[in-house]
Amino acid sequence: MAMADFLVKAPSAGRGPIEYTHEDDALRIFGFWVFIATDMVLFASLFATYAVLYRHVGHGPGPLQIFDVTGFATETFILLTSSFTCGLSTYSMHRGQKGWMMAWMVVTILLGISFISFELSEFITDVAQGATLQTSAFLSAFFTLVGTHGAHVSLGIVWMTLILIQLAIRDLTPTTARKAFVVSLYWHFLDIVWIFIFTIVYLLGEMS
Repeated sequence: MAMADFLVKAPSAGRGPIEYTHEDDALRIFGFWVFIATDMVLFASLFATYAVLYRHVGHGPGPLQIFDVTGFATETFILLTSSFTCGLSTYSMHRGQKGWMMAWMVVTILLGISFISFELSEFITDVAQGATLQTSAFLSAFFTLVGTHGAHVSLGIVWMTLILIQLAIRDLTPTTARKAFVVSLYWHFLDIVWIFIFTIVYLLGEMS
């Protein structure tokens, strides 16, 4: 793709963000913040459940037996990098550079797919070692918490892909910008949740 296709005239100085052009778009963004607040309650409940159950390993393996430092460290690096590229996509959008915006979205999607691939590999390895949902309360809480986050990431990948297609077809408009901005909020929220998973589940598990 030629450089001219990437560089589009930036929004004029003094104009607000394109995703807030219409009042309806601003209200929809506010509504999504409310959704994130409710999703925070969901994850808080899962974290609380894990905190209560993580020592209940029964006759199954504990955190030290199934957690692989290299694996979860790699997952963390990938997801945090994807948050950075997602931010670059939003930055390009605010500068009116649709080509770069879409390019960074593609990179973010690929990083998200890599993250899910590593997580699935981790789960498959755990199950092969006899660590399943039914093995212990600890593993039930672990798979539910981490699996719920993984499901959210998978949804984000599909969602971002659909918005990428809309950008290619409909161009960068206030509506497509609002959709892209909302999915970026969702993606950053998942990165924050993962930091808590990394700290509470994996790091504390390695120290237990």
